[in-house]
Amino acid sequence: MLTVNRDDDRPIWQQLLDQAIHNITTGKWPPGELLLPSRELAQLIGVSRSTIQIVYEELFSRGYTITSRRGGTRVSDWTYATRPSLDTATHGPVLPDLPLLNDAIGHLHSWFGDRVHQEVEIDFSPHEPYIDEQFQQIWRRSFLQASVSTELDHWSYGNPYGFLPLREQIQRYLSLERGVHVNTDQIIITSGAQHSIDLIAQALLQDGATISVEDPGFPAAWMAMKNRRMQVVSVPVDEYGLCVDCIHPQSNLVFVTPSHQCAVGVIMSEPRRQQLLHMAAEHRFWVVEDDYDSEFRYRGDPLPTLFSQQPQNTLYMMSFSKMVAPGIRISAIVGPQEAIRQLAQVHELTYRHLPIMEQLTLAHFIEHGHFMRHMRRVRNIYRRRHEAMTKAIIATGLSEGFTLSGVETGLHMLLEADTSIDEETVTKSALEHGVRVYPLSRYCVESERKGWVLGFAKVDEAAIEEGIQRLARLLLS
Repeated sequence: MLTVNRDDDRPIWQQLLDQAIHNITTGKWPPGELLLPSRELAQLIGVSRSTIQIVYEELFSRGYTITSRRGGTRVSDWTYATRPSLDTATHGPVLPDLPLLNDAIGHLHSWFGDRVHQEVEIDFSPHEPYIDEQFQQIWRRSFLQASVSTELDHWSYGNPYGFLPLREQIQRYLSLERGVHVNTDQIIITSGAQHSIDLIAQALLQDGATISVEDPGFPAAWMAMKNRRMQVVSVPVDEYGLCVDCIHPQSNLVFVTPSHQCAVGVIMSEPRRQQLLHMAAEHRFWVVEDDYDSEFRYRGDPLPTLFSQQPQNTLYMMSFSKMVAPGIRISAIVGPQEAIRQLAQVHELTYRHLPIMEQLTLAHFIEHGHFMRHMRRVRNIYRRRHEAMTKAIIATGLSEGFTLSGVETGLHMLLEADTSIDEETVTKSALEHGVRVYPLSRYCVESERKGWVLGFAKVDEAAIEEGIQRLARLLLS
């Protein structure tokens, strides 16, 4: 018999339904058992007939019962499973073994400095730009104003290429500031460099394709490619950038950071650039140009892009993570129209489109001049911090015992050491002295080069001087 508990917060029909389902699933009401007519059951329990009718309709709609005019309502002829034991009930399906993924995530955490495990006074992070309250206030205003002007159509399924007004703003920026002249259908919006690389792997490469990457280089690039089952081949880097002669002859794609090499910091020489572009045209492979922080150049204007010289073979990656903030998760890929169309098709299949509010806000942020004003302001901050870093390294004598490179552009520089140095021990000792530095070895595929990649964007001048002095005491003692 079903019962009603007047102290139960659940509706009466829900109480009765739960009891009925329990009786059926435990076998108390076996398959084929005839249930009482709704009027009779309602009188027995002391509820309205409509309440019982709701219960019976729910049982029927969920497949627990069958009904007929002559046969009434009966429990379905189904075989209910034996209830699992406590041991089996606590375990789900066996997860697949994903060694590539586990190794990659471990490497990423190590590359980022394992910051979750220990806070430090001075963090020479090369990964993040300068962000302050002034930026946050302006971004908040753009967000609110973009929200007010949002049209209803913006909340529908969007364009897999990305929000058109944002692509138009990026198109204008690239034309004026980087000498890259493209149509909006040559631009696709992504949610960061790793998303861009993953999308390129899915859309433009076959399984097992050969990918040549800089070594040392950008770990997220080759880790994302490896995760897509690509054959990653390392190419050494010297004082002129990527050693083009060492590119694997069967390469389908070459990933390069020519304007400020990640992580050595050197600028790819013009002869090497022309050699790479000539090779790409001759062998018909893709060049992925990651232009992640070239806007921050301290000697002259930003260098011309590879894409502007040979757009048919080049995919140009830009990211607002370094220029604005990583948290907005907006990047872009620029390339030949057909290649971008194929990227958009894969994007539509796997992600559909990016969240609209971030795109609306960034479009407003650029259109109303906030972006360029922000860039001018942070360039001045970076220029001061870059100068403080360079002076501190020279003043402490570190530049005499170690090689300093990457000082013309970007938000980090490299303090390179002899390969015999115990890089890991120094890194741990620095951490114990309140300074986090980033070992060069974590940027390497096969290279045995040693040193530390030192970022200065988030460290003020006084902290830079103190941090370098602490590091010098460890290295020169």
